Amino acid sequence: MEKGLTVRKIVIAGVLGAVAILLGVTRLGYIPVPTAAGNATIMHIPAIIGGILQGPLVGMIIGLIFGITSFLNATIPLFKDPFIAILPRLFIGVMAYLTYRGIRNLNEYVAVGMASFVGSLTNTVLVLVLAVFRGYLAPGVAWAVAVTNGIPEAVVSVVLTLAVVATGMKIGHWGRKKSKISGDF
Repeated sequence: MEKGLTVRKIVIAGVLGAVAILLGVTRLGYIPVPTAAGNATIMHIPAIIGGILQGPLVGMIIGLIFGITSFLNATIPLFKDPFIAILPRLFIGVMAYLTYRGIRNLNEYVAVGMASFVGSLTNTVLVLVLAVFRGYLAPGVAWAVAVTNGIPEAVVSVVLTLAVVATGMKIGHWGRKKSKISGDF
């Protein structure tokens, strides 16, 4: 396992970070919904893909970009709080990486799907726990948001992440050493 930021990791972080910025600036990554959260999101998917492909540091960098765009685009007080808008997003790619790394030897596709699901739920759970802790949401409202936003976001995340990563595997652009997907791990 390579330590630090290699040229490859910087390039992948840059490309996926650019996708996150594009999704944030155009608001395509935020889907308005009539819940306390205000928006469902696909903004976490680049962080998940980065974590799976190039490890926790790349996932964390892309998650930071997601968090900053969330903070800058905030339309409700909950996400105008940088503690809620930015901090949880740092862990999306990290948890996706840890999940993928832990089960990839069983089946690559299952590992990618589970990593995506866990990464998405990491975002939902940490945001909602902090929102309750900081007094923005009551626990019952947080549970409602988790069910109405969190679960559908996780399912969409699995489908989109599997599509992107499986396509990359078929084309052969990810590089292969020990793993079919993440060339450096």
